[in-house]
Amino acid sequence: MSARIQLANLVPTAVKAMMGLESYLGGTDIPFILKELIKLRASMINGCAYCIEMHAEAAMAEQESPQRLLALAAWRESPLFDERERAVLALTDEVTRLDEQGLSEETYQRALGLLGETLLAQCLMQIVTINAWNRIAVATRMEHGHS
Repeated sequence: MSARIQLANLVPTAVKAMMGLESYLGGTDIPFILKELIKLRASMINGCAYCIEMHAEAAMAEQESPQRLLALAAWRESPLFDERERAVLALTDEVTRLDEQGLSEETYQRALGLLGETLLAQCLMQIVTINAWNRIAVATRMEHGHS
């Protein structure tokens, strides 16, 4: 694949703004592994190899099992995720695939009931942010371990 522009060099203020979102998300109540599940699932849907590699490494560094990470591809059929994780993964799928149906009332209400308003809002921001990063990485053909 041919090299493409590097946003960090051309629009550093925009990348700094994205890093501000990351800084905010680092201070939320979302457990680390749940954040990584969100990031990995959205990245799988969006076909972002850069983000999949990055977040799989981060999750495994925190002792997440490779079995669960692989099962994310078919999480609905997998018994490896608890009720809260399943609600967040459904939220991630629907917000990432807005063109299909948007966020259904059923998925929203289930997540709200399991997470409460604040954690739901934080998870939504995590989903939105990883989707933005996926689009940046795919559009610029970023490769893990490279800028």
